[in-house]
Amino acid sequence: MPRSRPTLIDVARAAGVSRSTASRAINGQPSVAPDVRARVLQAVAALGYHPDSAARALASGRVDVIDLVVVEQDLATFGANPFYGRVTAGLLAALDGTGVQMRLHVTPARTASRVLDDVAQSGSLGTLLVNVPAALARRFHRRYRRVVSLGRFAPTVPYSESDNARGAALAVRHLASAGRRTIAFIDGPPWNPCAGQRHAGYLGTMAEAGLRPMWTHGNFRRQGGYDGTLRLLQQRPDLDAIVAACDMTATGAIQALVATGRRVPDDVAVVGFDDSVLAALTTPPLTSVRQPVEEMTTLAVRDLLQGRVHDGWHQSFPTSLTVRASSRPT
Repeated sequence: MPRSRPTLIDVARAAGVSRSTASRAINGQPSVAPDVRARVLQAVAALGYHPDSAARALASGRVDVIDLVVVEQDLATFGANPFYGRVTAGLLAALDGTGVQMRLHVTPARTASRVLDDVAQSGSLGTLLVNVPAALARRFHRRYRRVVSLGRFAPTVPYSESDNARGAALAVRHLASAGRRTIAFIDGPPWNPCAGQRHAGYLGTMAEAGLRPMWTHGNFRRQGGYDGTLRLLQQRPDLDAIVAACDMTATGAIQALVATGRRVPDDVAVVGFDDSVLAALTTPPLTSVRQPVEEMTTLAVRDLLQGRVHDGWHQSFPTSLTVRASSRPT
C-alpha cells in the first residue's frame, strides 16, 4: 500500500507539542518559543509534511493568502513593466498546489502605510514587499514578522536579492573589452537599493578600467531612459556606450539614440538590466544583465509558507550577461 501522507498530528507528536502549537510554529506566529519552533520545523522536514491549505480553508471558512505589496505610482506602470510580471509568476509558482491564494496590493507611496497596516491585520501567511521604502519596511517587519523584501531595502528586514553590483560590472567589462571608452550610466531611483548597487558596480568597474564615469538619473521607466540619454548626448556627443539600470530604461535610451540619428550598436552600444521579455523584443535585441527574478520570488515565498523566514534571513542570487545585437562589436 502507498505510504499515507503525514498529518499535522504526526508533526506535533514527533516534536512533542500539541497540534495547535505545531500549527502556530509552522505559520510563523510570534507566540511560539524559538526552541519549540525549531523542533517543529525539524519534524516537518523529517516527515516531509506539507500543509493542506485547501482543507484548512474549508474547515475554517476562510482562504489562506500570501500578500504581494508593490509600491508603484499607478497601475499602468505596474502593467507595463515586465519585472512585476516575473515577480507574480514566481509567486504563483510557489503557491501552485498549496491551496494558498495571492492577494495583490499596488499602492503609491502616499498610501503605502495604510495598506501595510491593513495587511498586518489580515492574518495572512506572509507578505512579499516590492519597492517598499526602508522606514515603512522596518515598521511593518516589527509588527508582522512573516515578511520578505525583494531587494535589501532595510538591513533588519529579511530580503532576497541578486548580485546587482556584479551585474553592472559584467556590463561595463563587456563594453570595455569591445573597445568602448565613453561608457555612461543611466541610474534608477535614488531611494532604491538595487539601483544604488548597480551604480556602485558601474563606478568601481569604470575605475578599474581607467575610464572616466558619466551618469544621469533615471527612474526605472522608458521615459527616464529617453530623457536621460538626451542629457548625456548634450554633455558628450561622442558617447559610444550606455549601461541602463533596467530594461525599461534601456528601451527609452535606444529610442532617443535613434531619434538623434545614432545607430545601435554601430555608434552607441546599449546594455540593460533584468533580461526581461523586452530584451528579446527590442530593435535591435537588447544585451542585458540577467537576474533570476522568478526563482528569487519562488524560493522566498516557499520559505514564508514553511515558516523558515526569521530575523537575519536573506538570499543572494548570481547575475549573468546575455549578449545580443545592441552591444555586439561592429
